[in-house]
Amino acid sequence: QVQLVESGGGLVQPGGSLRLSCAASGLILDSNTIGWFRQAPGKEREGVSSIMMLDSSAYYADSVKGRFTISRDKVKNTVYLQMNSLKPEDTAVYYCAVSSSYNAYVDLRLYNYWGQGTQVTVSS
Repeated sequence: QVQLVESGGGLVQPGGSLRLSCAASGLILDSNTIGWFRQAPGKEREGVSSIMMLDSSAYYADSVKGRFTISRDKVKNTVYLQMNSLKPEDTAVYYCAVSSSYNAYVDLRLYNYWGQGTQVTVSS
């Protein structure tokens, strides 16, 4: 059983930065992928970024490419999402999740365990 706890959300002005953390308890294997997703009010949940535990290969959705960076601390069993140049359209609840597939990218269907989410609001 894996449990995930997100933190780091908050209110930030456009152009600002935030770093989200996803702390995992339980066994995370090299065959897993950890992903970040977001859901804005009235919209479907969408994939933002993912990182493969095997080799730390990263994937980014086009909407965040060049602005967001995903990374991991293997010792702390934590995955981070550094978000720069934030825009109002980045406002959403951000979730992290674990997939048992090593190359799940951001296919929601492949993710088995989810955190409770952290709110990110980008507004002046």
